[in-house]
Amino acid sequence: MKKILSLTLCAALLGSVLLTGCGGNTDNRPATASEDKYRNYYEIFTQSYCDSDNDGTGDLKGIISQLDYLNDGDPNQGDDLGIDGIWLTPIMPSSSYHKYDVEDYYNIDPAFGTLETFDELVEQCHKRGIRLIIDLVLNHISAKHPLFTQAALEAAEGKLDGAAKYFEIHPKDYFSESTQVVSLGDYACEANFSLNMPEWNLNSEATREEFTKIAKFWLDRGVDGFRLDACLYYKNKETDGKEFLEWFVKTCRDIKSDVYIVGETWSGDADIEELYKSGIDSQFAFKYATTSGSIVEMLNTQKGKSLVTKVSNYDKKMREANPDEINAMFLSNHDQTRIANALASKGLDYEKFAASVYMLFPGNSFIYYGEEIGMTAPSPTGDANYRTPMVFDSENPQKITVDTLGDTFDPPANGGVKQQVSDKKSLLNFYRKVIRAKLQNPEISRGQIQEIVDMGDDTVGAFITAYEGKQVMVIHNFDNENAKELTIPSDKFANPELAANLVTGDENATLNGGTLKLPAHGSVILRQKGKEG
Repeated sequence: MKKILSLTLCAALLGSVLLTGCGGNTDNRPATASEDKYRNYYEIFTQSYCDSDNDGTGDLKGIISQLDYLNDGDPNQGDDLGIDGIWLTPIMPSSSYHKYDVEDYYNIDPAFGTLETFDELVEQCHKRGIRLIIDLVLNHISAKHPLFTQAALEAAEGKLDGAAKYFEIHPKDYFSESTQVVSLGDYACEANFSLNMPEWNLNSEATREEFTKIAKFWLDRGVDGFRLDACLYYKNKETDGKEFLEWFVKTCRDIKSDVYIVGETWSGDADIEELYKSGIDSQFAFKYATTSGSIVEMLNTQKGKSLVTKVSNYDKKMREANPDEINAMFLSNHDQTRIANALASKGLDYEKFAASVYMLFPGNSFIYYGEEIGMTAPSPTGDANYRTPMVFDSENPQKITVDTLGDTFDPPANGGVKQQVSDKKSLLNFYRKVIRAKLQNPEISRGQIQEIVDMGDDTVGAFITAYEGKQVMVIHNFDNENAKELTIPSDKFANPELAANLVTGDENATLNGGTLKLPAHGSVILRQKGKEG
């Protein structure tokens, strides 16, 4: 039986979800739309985002209907979120609700639309300056994919030189007892994630030829890049995971020189560092995300200086592996309990402050849909609970039915998009402020941390980042109760002026000469007078 969930009437809200201005930035310079790989990304789980035809499932037309909410094409209009990159979780045909077991790599799942609808989405994104990347699953395939069903039949007959060569099919005694496999008579196929998801043979030239065709198919349609699933498992074969990833990155760049590729390597620094040697643009910085990650930990312990130090050291290490690395910071995604589950009960200022902290580090930021309005998961366990429908209007919900997507859940405490648009102090409007500040100060995303500035207080995290000969200074007050009076060291950052006043409460930060008064859970961006971009 399908479970009934709440989703707003997306299509009806198309003209009503535009954001209002809310002040806070002192920088009057124009916001500049990105023309490179540095972006503010927004992750969309398509079936949960917006249902355009009232069939109970979110779809591509629903996403198109909400593009003006994300980015209306004018970075200085001030009435959108400012998103300039979208990541879609898998949209290819699949029998599962999550779509990570692909049955056809060259099409769109009928529940979401058609290839023609996808082409329209790409066109509309590009008109607004949004780059679109899609999830690409190269580790495993659906057991229902025709190529695998053929391979299974051939392997059962002892034939391994046909379709079977595409997959990790070997004699059963090849595998250890702890390895999960799909039995194929005297043979078996590795299937680490699920018996419904057998694994590709990444060594096979035939597999690599197929992957080249797949990449070209989507890049030729206008896709700007890929989010690669389960990169850690690329090395779980008779191959070097770095070598495979290096091959795939080069293959994509030969097709589209400015392709952007971000990988999921849910592991420790050593594995991430090793895969950065492949030349991949980005990998998600998992250790800082999640409800138990370093950002939440440092918010709770009020250790601002420590967090800045950790991120700086991490980034330097990854740049040693890949000088062109673009760090990918996030708070939560479709595989994790929503960040509001850890922060909302502490107060709206915690949610706002966490946003400014993670998004103001160098690199790309990734917002999980609904994070900007404080959506929570109805349960802290079970993937489906992390993927409940987007709430555009908490007072005018639309019924949406998607099998296995969690139980009925409560809307965010401060309402959906429509409710928060009109509230200048809302979480949504704070996210807009932070992104606009980044667009006004390109040194934040594109720069490298030049120096961690000791402000004489361990609750204060401060750093200087530089890009194209210009510097900005970012300062966060991790103290959740007390304002700080701080002296900006003139030998490190002379002639400072406020560029962005990202406070979470009613009191603004003030700068008098070199003396900064920064409220609790407040962040500022400083520029140097006479060195405007």
